[in-house]
Amino acid sequence: MNKLELNIIDLLEYLQEMLDSSAKMPITGKVMVDKKEFKEVIDQVINYLPDQLKKAEWVMNEKDRILSEAQKEFEIARRESAQLMKEKVENHDLVKEAKIRANEIIALAQRDAKAIRVGSREYSNEILLELDKEVENKKIELITAMQESFEKAAKEIDEKLSDTGKIIKENIAELRNM
Repeated sequence: MNKLELNIIDLLEYLQEMLDSSAKMPITGKVMVDKKEFKEVIDQVINYLPDQLKKAEWVMNEKDRILSEAQKEFEIARRESAQLMKEKVENHDLVKEAKIRANEIIALAQRDAKAIRVGSREYSNEILLELDKEVENKKIELITAMQESFEKAAKEIDEKLSDTGKIIKENIAELRNM
């Protein structure tokens, strides 16, 4: 995991800790949190996510740059083969060889350009799929943590109310026995 991913995880764990340690509202299962502090942590998480998006954008730009370079190489190879053909036009055998060589260079450049296009597309797709999977996992982790926190709070309130009910029943029984 890189530093950015750890920062996001740390922030999410901090949110969970904030929920776990917050004052509990009786009966409702809700907790009171410092809205300003909670919002600041959420804003930090939101600010970290664009870094992943910038990384994906960089991959796309790099793909475009590689394709542009391949196109330039193709144009250079095409010009070189045209020049070679002009120089050897007087000799028929040399012209044939030049055409063959030019076609080989063009085919090679086209194959390379296609391979680069396919490779960069696959790489970009892989990065975006990983990013999507990571965002989905973080969402699930956050929801699970929040559910566990809410369930724990509800259980504590239920236990406290049950204990209070027992005490009230004991007091009623005590009053009847007086």
